[in-house]
Amino acid sequence: MPAPGPELLASAQPSGSEQASGRSRVGADLPLRVASAAALAPLAIGAAYLGGWYFLLFWVVAAIGILWEWAGLVAEKAASAITAAGAVALLIAALALMLGYTGLALLAVVVGAAIAAVLAPKPRRGWCALGVIYAAGAFVPAVLLRNEETYGFAAIMLLFAVVWGTDIAAYFGGRLIGGPKLLARASPKKTWSGAVVGAAAAVALGLAVATAAGVRNGLAIVLLCLTLSVISQAGDLFESALKRLFEAKDSSRLIPGHGGLMDRLDGFVTAALAAALIGLARGGLAAPSSGLLIW
Repeated sequence: MPAPGPELLASAQPSGSEQASGRSRVGADLPLRVASAAALAPLAIGAAYLGGWYFLLFWVVAAIGILWEWAGLVAEKAASAITAAGAVALLIAALALMLGYTGLALLAVVVGAAIAAVLAPKPRRGWCALGVIYAAGAFVPAVLLRNEETYGFAAIMLLFAVVWGTDIAAYFGGRLIGGPKLLARASPKKTWSGAVVGAAAAVALGLAVATAAGVRNGLAIVLLCLTLSVISQAGDLFESALKRLFEAKDSSRLIPGHGGLMDRLDGFVTAALAAALIGLARGGLAAPSSGLLIW
């Protein structure tokens, strides 16, 4: 089926009565969201604390889950084949990354994306190739940051603080304050007020993590957290737009109250990629987390 056009997307916008009904149900999914977060957050923090193969395994499993969801959205009948081929590429990339062969890891991702494009229906080749790259974004940047001994754990905890703080505060801030929509065509529930509240929470929590890690360059950390919060929210909007484009409410139903892994990790993927690029630009492969945090 071809991707829906602008007319269908416009017709998918909720009516006034639907919006009012949605407001009346605000918080209906909150207990499930809290329960899911309470179960998953300690696992993520524990994996980050342990580092090494534990951290890698946690995020590779998440990446393969993301690829499965992405393929289910865009790949039609080729979804299973693309998931299998992409998963092999991601596992090879993960192994290469842990053995110190970063170039080989990136090559495996590129080859996996190319194979996904070959297996995909012709109109969806670009989307399917992008899915492998997007899934790799769930673990390659994070592993590069965590592998640095000095500030690796601190960098990951700062990422968690920024992404989770943005998400939680934007959820509550947007619903309590309301106001103009951030990007109604992609995500009708997100507001500018939520975005601002989320960014403020990200800065506060990021500063707390940096201070606990002994990083004192406050102004730089404020600007860093603000930047990563904006990028995290852009990742959230991108995933929302993707779902609307392919007429899906959630990427899957793996996580009660949250939808799928893509729904939960969309902001983390983009924020981690941005953080890794900043860290690599300043600290190189030897010290990307120091490059991210020490200014």
